[in-house]
Amino acid sequence: MTERISEAEQAVMEVLWEESPLTAQEVAERVPAERDWSANTVKTLLGRLLAKSIIGHEEDGRRYRYRPLVERADYVVGESRRFMDRLFGGKLTPLVAHLAERDAITDQDIAEIEALLKELKS
Repeated sequence: MTERISEAEQAVMEVLWEESPLTAQEVAERVPAERDWSANTVKTLLGRLLAKSIIGHEEDGRRYRYRPLVERADYVVGESRRFMDRLFGGKLTPLVAHLAERDAITDQDIAEIEALLKELKS
């Protein structure tokens, strides 16, 4: 994915990644209620995502049904890479060290990381 998406656009994408294709009204009904977005707000965000070629749409009578063109896993990989590049010079170790120094890593996290490292080594 070349274009970045905003936090608001990501909320719409989360809905579409969960279920698609959906109409704008269906997306609006599924966006978390605490956002308190109108259908017009959701339509604006869908328009932005269409312009970025992150979603596609197909006609269904007089309305459109929207679907993601980017898989969630691919989005996460790209965003993770950008985050590490921007804040930690593209290296994982300084990120983990940063979290560990601030007690942001639990014993459970450590056990999961150790298991992952064992799996990667074999």
